[in-house]
Formats: sequence, structure tokens, C-alpha cells
Amino acid sequence: MASFSRRRFLLTAAGTAVGSLVVAACGGKPPATATKSETATTGSGGGDTEVKGATLGFIALTDASPVIIAKEKGFFAKHGMPDVKVVKQTSWAVTRDNLELGGERGGIDGAHILAPMPLLLTAGKITKTKQPLPMYTLARLNTQGQAISVSKDFLPDKLTVNNSAALRKVVDAAKAKGKAFKAAVTFPGGTHDLWMRYWLAANGVDPNSEADLVVVPPPQMVANMQTGTMDVFCVGEPWGQRLVNKKLGYTATQTGELWKLHPEKSFSMRADWVDKNPKAAKALLMAVQEAQMWCEDPANLDEMCEIVSKDKYIKANVADIKPRLSGKVDYGDGRVVENSPYTMKFWSENSSFPYKSHDAWFVTEDIRWGYLPASTDINALVNKVNRADLWREAAEAIGQKAAIPASDSRGKETFFDGVVFDPENPKAYLDGLKIKALS
Repeated sequence: MASFSRRRFLLTAAGTAVGSLVVAACGGKPPATATKSETATTGSGGGDTEVKGATLGFIALTDASPVIIAKEKGFFAKHGMPDVKVVKQTSWAVTRDNLELGGERGGIDGAHILAPMPLLLTAGKITKTKQPLPMYTLARLNTQGQAISVSKDFLPDKLTVNNSAALRKVVDAAKAKGKAFKAAVTFPGGTHDLWMRYWLAANGVDPNSEADLVVVPPPQMVANMQTGTMDVFCVGEPWGQRLVNKKLGYTATQTGELWKLHPEKSFSMRADWVDKNPKAAKALLMAVQEAQMWCEDPANLDEMCEIVSKDKYIKANVADIKPRLSGKVDYGDGRVVENSPYTMKFWSENSSFPYKSHDAWFVTEDIRWGYLPASTDINALVNKVNRADLWREAAEAIGQKAAIPASDSRGKETFFDGVVFDPENPKAYLDGLKIKALS
């Protein structure tokens, strides 16, 4: 089973996952990339939703922008949901707890969330009660835009996406001093945990036995690095950029270098809320889709950064938020890239569509690290959680039929180390991995 330190970090003490259920592979050929189309101006009518609001949670991260913008620019109101509340959560564990409560009991109805969390919640593996909390994933909020960042102490080692010799050196040096290589992630079994584990394992380091993985809320990553309590962390922007701006460390790799156009956050809601309020759920989804298009329009970049930088949202300087959104990446180790192919995307390249094949990978990786049991039915879980059907309905309703992929699968995915994930055969992928910790 995946291991985590319980030491002194500013942690979110999220429950470790062990579990069962889940969905297997999704067939179909990868669709051709949908062309980015113009934002539609047609509304949903606005008068026929079952309710006029919902409470949605978000974490202080750049990839929460579509949910924030949907509120700030009036997309929720446009589609008949003027009373939507967008409420900051302090950690992913708090997001989980408030989803368990639900909006009617002072919690939240849905959230900007790590893509694997709705799957783990539905399986009952991260809930406090250990009981299933059925969730629906309505959209992917973004692809790419995360980073694995390293302390400035390792600048001479020039850690990158695939410098396995250098990584082995620093891990062994820590071991020789009787210490563990400390790696911070944001939630057990979540995307950042999986990116960190994949990077370590692909470079020959066993994350369970040769690293000390700890959980830290995203906004607290830089402060923890500054106090020297971690060696490396994986988190979404703007915290990688802030680390570089403060000269406290550097970016070893953007996560898009691990897996180009990888899925990241999702827009997910409690299944019971969606089932009770189907028209309202569709209205929320339409608003988020339009906000995603708005966010990716370069003409809106400055305004978006100003909005999300506010204290009630990300609480960060525009100088921390804007560069990497614009494609300029200063790694902090001498590498500076213009027009990076690994920048965050909200809509183009089918970034909003919740491919079932991607959820199949998340389930498979959570099986790999012991968060879900090997007996998990991958297909069953994915099909229970993923509502690509609702995404299609909403996209067509806002005039984006041309953006709808032909298949629920993006097909085979290739990672930086040459490993291929075939959603038709997750077992072959698992069998071929050298480092794993199946439960």
C-alpha cells in the first residue's frame, strides 16, 4: 500500500486509500483534435432550473479559474443559476469533508477537484466514514499546468524530467545521512501524488521505500520549502512559479513533459445533487464550458489573472500567475522557454472533455500504488462516475457541437519514458511496470 509520512508538515491529513471497485478500459479510436470554436452567446433559458444556485468549492490554484470566472463574468447567472456560491477550501481533505456534508448541511455540492478524487470518493476509499459517496465528473477543467519543483539546494544536480543519474545521487545522499528524500504532494491518490510517483519510479526510485511522501495543501508548498522541510514537491500553478520568483528552488519538470496534454482537475458534483437537479446541473456545466473558452482566449489573459489573483481566490501576485499561463516558463535553473507546449489548457485540444480512457488510467494508477485493490472493476467505476454524456449535451446546447469528440476514449497514451497505456488493456500496463505497490 502507498506510504505517507505523518510528520510535522502543514498537512491535510487526508485519509489514505485502500479500496475496491472501479472501471476498466474504454474503447474507441482517439478522436481528431477538435478545433477551438467561438464562445456561444445562447443561454439556457434561465427560468427552468430546479434551483437557482449551488455551492461549489475550489482550491487556490490557477486551474480553478473556469469555476471562478463562471461566477465573476456572469456565466452561471446567464444560464439561470445566479445564486451559485464559489467557496475557497483550504485543502483537498477539506474539499472531501465538505462534499460529504453536502450543500444542504453547510458543505458543498460540487467542486474544482483532483481528477481521481471523484473515483475514490465513489469507491468509498477516502471518505471519513469509509462509505461510498457517489460523484459525477461533468467536465475536465484543464490539462497540464502542474510542476515538480525542487529545492535550490539541488541546483547543482540539475534535476529534470529524465535525469535518473542525478535523482539517484540525491536520493542516495539523503539515505547516507540517515534521512529520506522528502517529497510533498497534495492528496493521497490524487493527480500530484500520481505525477510524483510516476516521475520517481520512471527514474528508478521507489516512492514507497526510497522517498518520504507527505501531504501539504497547495498554498502552503512554498512556505514549507522555505523552511527546509521538503526536498521536492508537486503542485499546480501558481506555486511552482512563485517558488522560482522567490529564488527558493527550481522546476525540475512540467508535468506535461511526463505526459503531454494529461488530464488534471475536474468539475465534479455529488451524484445525488445532479440526479435531483438535472436541469440545474446542465446549466452549471454549460456555464463552466463557456468560462473555459473565455479563460483560454489570449485577449482575456490579463483580466483573468487580475480576477483570480484576489485574496478571496488564489491570493497571489499576477507575476506568479501570468507567465506560465502565457507559455513563458522560467525553470529557475537557467532554462527559459517561450511558447511552451506544456502550458495549461482549458478548452483547446479537447481539454474540457472528460475522456473515460483518462479516468481508466487514474484508476489503474491508484491500483498500482495500493489506493484501490487489484480486484477493482475499472470499467464499472469509470462508467458510474464519468458523465461524458452530460458534457456532450451541454456542449451542443451552447453551440459547441463541433467540439464534441467522436469517442469517450483518447486512445493509447505514451509517457516520457516510452511506457504506453492502452485503455483497452490496463492489466498489460500494470504487468509491465517494474515499480509498484499493489494491495
